[in-house]
Amino acid sequence: MRNEATRKFVIDHRFDDVRKLALQATAFSGSDIDLPWALTQIEGRRLAEKKIPSWLESGEIVYPPHLALEQCSSEATARYKAGLLSGISFVDLTGGFGVDFAFISGKFRESHYVEKQKELCEIAAMNFPVLGLTSARIIHADATGYLKEMPPADAIFIDPGRRSSAGKKVFRIEDAEPDLLKLQDSLLEKTGTVLIKLSPMLDITLALKQLKSISEVHVVSLENECKELLFLLKSGCASEPLITCVNLNNKNNQPAISFLQSQEKARHIDYTSEIEQYIYEPNASLLKAGFHKGPADLYPIRKFHPDSHLYTSGQLISDFPGRIFRTEAHTSFNKKELKNFLCGTDKASLAIRNFPLSVAELRKRLKIKEGGETCIFATTLANGKHVVIKVNRHCEGDSPKQSGKS
Repeated sequence: MRNEATRKFVIDHRFDDVRKLALQATAFSGSDIDLPWALTQIEGRRLAEKKIPSWLESGEIVYPPHLALEQCSSEATARYKAGLLSGISFVDLTGGFGVDFAFISGKFRESHYVEKQKELCEIAAMNFPVLGLTSARIIHADATGYLKEMPPADAIFIDPGRRSSAGKKVFRIEDAEPDLLKLQDSLLEKTGTVLIKLSPMLDITLALKQLKSISEVHVVSLENECKELLFLLKSGCASEPLITCVNLNNKNNQPAISFLQSQEKARHIDYTSEIEQYIYEPNASLLKAGFHKGPADLYPIRKFHPDSHLYTSGQLISDFPGRIFRTEAHTSFNKKELKNFLCGTDKASLAIRNFPLSVAELRKRLKIKEGGETCIFATTLANGKHVVIKVNRHCEGDSPKQSGKS
């Protein structure tokens, strides 16, 4: 922790704009205030307020540079991971800011935090006692090197870095650091349980072919935004992995849905060209996991088209795991019908779900701007007909997010 003058500056200016404070740097020259460090702490507190709210209860938490805080897990997803592991000894091979480590380590008697960046190790050494992690062992080492020398453990967690040498984001397993395709045998030699966090952009089916001994896959969303893919490896596991989809929500967590890919593939459902009173869109985790036929099998709803991933029903299914909208009106993509349909509408929230045009192209064709209270889905029905549907955003409390995917 820095000197008292710097600590007081952080407290006094914790709600201020760091950019404006940075412009006033000359006003603090010659003082005892470490301005760069103070600005990092002020910005860190601002980001942590939503991402790691329980840590704000202590004013003694030291925050890392912006990138490390940006890349760390949220408290909600860290708590979820903590529910997947337990035992006596635990090793986090890519400690980072320590959010995952802090929550997971509570499930173990012995915990080892491994991190190659010295600055993050120093921050961990200051923060862990504040968080009550007095028995945590901090190890400044590279994950690959430490893995070779470490004793066996009950569980290992690893979150490979997903930035290239040029600083660009990467999402393929082999492009991350360390490369798990080269490391997975060594990991399974040291433990019977490995939890791997990977990019939400990763192709799950490809990862299932690349990684060994996968017992479970967890697709984790927060507020309907896919945040993490978690692969739980169990030594010697040869069965088909169970895929679990969860959408964490501060208002009301929707129940998790689990399935096997073979089950999803074997499902037979009916498709429809009828647009009924309610429209449903599965949450982001279900869509990412490829749970496309399942909703129409589990709930009394019908799917529009194999590739549309929108569903409909005449009666409200209030516990549907996703977003629900009430149909107001719909029309074909006929130019004349569209003109009458949109008469008086110059603004709308527009979403594309299996449609031949992108959002930008359709917006230009319809001559409507973003905004307003109107929500519109453009999609394809079972008979191949392209349609535009007006929905009521107030039914579910959320408007359809824009998407350029067709």
